[in-house]
Amino acid sequence: MTQRQKRDELLGRGWQRNLEVAVVGLGYWGPNLIRVLAERLDVRLRWLCDADASRLARIARRYPAVRLTTDLDQVLDDPEVDAVLLATPVFTHHELGRRCLEAGKHTYVEKPLASSSELATDLIDLSRESGLQLMCGHTFLYSPAVRAIGDLIREGRLGELYFLSSSRVNLGLHQRDVSVVWDLGPHDFSILLHWLGCMPTTIRATGRDSIVPGIADVAFVTLEFASGLIANVELSWLAPSKLRRTVIAGSRQMVVYEDGSTEAIKIFDSGVDYRDPETFGEYQLSYRSGDIVSPHLPVEEPLALQVEDFLRGIRSDRRSTSQLDLTRDVVRLAEAAEASLQDGGAQILLDGVGAHGRVV
Repeated sequence: MTQRQKRDELLGRGWQRNLEVAVVGLGYWGPNLIRVLAERLDVRLRWLCDADASRLARIARRYPAVRLTTDLDQVLDDPEVDAVLLATPVFTHHELGRRCLEAGKHTYVEKPLASSSELATDLIDLSRESGLQLMCGHTFLYSPAVRAIGDLIREGRLGELYFLSSSRVNLGLHQRDVSVVWDLGPHDFSILLHWLGCMPTTIRATGRDSIVPGIADVAFVTLEFASGLIANVELSWLAPSKLRRTVIAGSRQMVVYEDGSTEAIKIFDSGVDYRDPETFGEYQLSYRSGDIVSPHLPVEEPLALQVEDFLRGIRSDRRSTSQLDLTRDVVRLAEAAEASLQDGGAQILLDGVGAHGRVV
């Protein structure tokens, strides 16, 4: 029975059985996916796969009923597997993702979707042709704080956006295959695209490879948008402490977002009003400093929300075109930022300003 026939049969029966899933890659992020899946009553964790047998042995103690393998073909040849979740190094995403889709498996790939926009497009086209669900792990798009700020922007409560500054820094984890732009940048790029609904017109990046030759571990990325908004993103594996902080300055209100803080969002009723003078002596600036509000946010784990959305898409046969377009544009931004970095901070022109719908 093909995956499409299985889906049609199960949809007709209201999905009475659990989804059978596999997780491939048990390094840094894979165990988080396993934990979230294991807590669900509508999922059966069928396979765990990793090239490192010692990792499999360690995790087997916690999940003794799950099948273990170092061979992905065993997973893909199993007709009972409905979906595969990949948490492997970036340079493997396209190859492994394509193998999963070609085997008829719904596929979740950790961010970024692929190591180039061309390869990302290939995966997206294949998923659409095969009618299979494809999702990339941009977990921050499911953060209640990120969603709340997106609502503020779309409702116009911040007014005209002047600039945005983001710092995403910590001490480690150094990657062996990609720079800090590809490792940390997709988080901020996905958030920006979700908030603003469009691509920047230009991007430039400067940085250096302080520790490992050829692998940039600090980068400063500047993005300019058609509206005049400037966004600056600081990325680093070389900071003394972990910081996830974003500042948005608007003409009406300003926002500070700190991921992990007990008050993740603070809205400042602050700003500057300028009156166009008729003479030089009438030049005036009026500064506003009003209330600071920290809105109540639901306590929900973003990864659990994203996994739920992935599984819901499989069950309902729903495809999110806007989400896949955003996923590909994240890769485009990382690709352009890396090109600028390698060219000494040269400005890269972006040829698309396509808008995105809401992710969920």
